[in-house]
Amino acid sequence: MKLSEQMRYIETAGSGEPDVLRVATGPVPQAKPDEVLIRVLAAGVNRPDVMQRKGMYPPPPNASPIIGLEVAGEVVAAGREVAGVTVGDRVCALTNGGGYAEYCVAPALQCLRWPAGYDALKSGALPENYFTVWANLFMMGRLGRGESLLVHGGTSGIGVTAMQLAREIGCTVYATAGSRAKCEACVRLGATTAIVYGEEDFAARIREITKEQGVDVILDIVGAPYTMRNLECLRMDGRLVQVAVMHGAKVDGFDLFLLMRKRLTIVGSTMRPRTTAEKGLIATALRETVWPVLDAGRCAPVIHQVFPLAEAAAAHRLMESSAHIGKIMLKVAD
Repeated sequence: MKLSEQMRYIETAGSGEPDVLRVATGPVPQAKPDEVLIRVLAAGVNRPDVMQRKGMYPPPPNASPIIGLEVAGEVVAAGREVAGVTVGDRVCALTNGGGYAEYCVAPALQCLRWPAGYDALKSGALPENYFTVWANLFMMGRLGRGESLLVHGGTSGIGVTAMQLAREIGCTVYATAGSRAKCEACVRLGATTAIVYGEEDFAARIREITKEQGVDVILDIVGAPYTMRNLECLRMDGRLVQVAVMHGAKVDGFDLFLLMRKRLTIVGSTMRPRTTAEKGLIATALRETVWPVLDAGRCAPVIHQVFPLAEAAAAHRLMESSAHIGKIMLKVAD
């Protein structure tokens, strides 16, 4: 099969509001020796995409300037150093950029097969959230069987993934969300209790629910305004896992003595700057531990809405509204 030389992709015409996203035509990228070229069928929309569009999260050196960190599709070419992935394979991939396009390259180590019974949309909804949650919550945060977990933003893609995987290993899960309807969704997805953060003080509620014991681990996407309350409702030897700072990164009045007295640990990371080797290790852990669960029909992503590639701006507007539950996806091809 002769590969196309040109493709449609979403161009960012400067930084700004969603309307800077527009359809453009350009050359199909070329796979490096350790990469595969994927004909993209579906691409996920994520908060880092919004930040990149606004000029707040520039791509690393040598990464594609095209927005998009996860795709699913068919491998149509492979570099000479690639092993374990062949032309014709259906894969989902954590990309280093370039996902909002008809073709995208990704390191072979960052590719995973579609789980049993999954289509492109469900498979494309996996990489960014599952890599992020596994690396931060389970590898760095050391969440273990039988522990308790509080997830902020329970209906985000990250939140849905974290709640389901935590329940899968027997954890007690609590969540916060922005409305009663979203809290009901959290309970359906595995939370024992969900708290409307605009109506209750989550820290006081967690202390009440746990009889002043607190929780073992907190997964936070909010940032500075929640930091001290997060520490207050962690139990002895608790861990705060920070994966985003949507409402600020600078914490005033930080109490180091509280950290010391309760022997707390604060960890966090971003995924994009990690090396291919590091992401490959995460992919291996997912392949061995999580993919069998997905094959069995459990812990599947929740897809809120699907937009055509050309409507990427509308997808970003929905993402920024925070009205969604789960993933927002772009359908690129059949």
